Amino acid sequence: MNNPDTHNLAGKHVAILCTDGFEESELRQPRAALMQAGARTTIVSPKSVSVRSWTGEGFGKSLLVDQPIESARAEDFDALLLPGGTLNSDHLRMEAAAVSFVRAFFEAGKPVAAICHGAQILIDADLVSGRRLTSYPSIKQDLINAGAEWVDEEVVCDQGLVTSRRPDDLPAFNRKMIEEIAEGIHAGQHG
Repeated sequence: MNNPDTHNLAGKHVAILCTDGFEESELRQPRAALMQAGARTTIVSPKSVSVRSWTGEGFGKSLLVDQPIESARAEDFDALLLPGGTLNSDHLRMEAAAVSFVRAFFEAGKPVAAICHGAQILIDADLVSGRRLTSYPSIKQDLINAGAEWVDEEVVCDQGLVTSRRPDDLPAFNRKMIEEIAEGIHAGQHG
């Protein structure tokens, strides 16, 4: 399967971890791509009912939470999507349950896709040392200080960890995310 558009994710279940302030396009577009490829998605959050998006000008649409973080287990999912949004990422990295949830995907070798500020929680989960990745430029130094090799590319993949910089990178991010999820467990993915 060389054409990423042909990857079939039927039977795959992807967790989308977010809270208030997630960047709307960085959740909506990857989620649509996952669903179009046949995956089932579940919104996981520290919030119990709904989360509000951020559109760059203020809060946007709300999205219902499918599962609270307290009851979410990485073993129930095949992959994890971490949308960006400064507020979203800042709040998630302060939630011990969210940090543990993210770490469990790495420990199981499961694909993780993070865009923009979504990579911030990887720092708190102690998952970036020795990894090659990208992010929104404002957190570049944070990632380097945590031991990452930061590069300025539209999409970077390192053993099942897919990262991108910003909403403009979404087409490349979505293609690579779907490809990595289709491949399944990555032996080089580690916690």
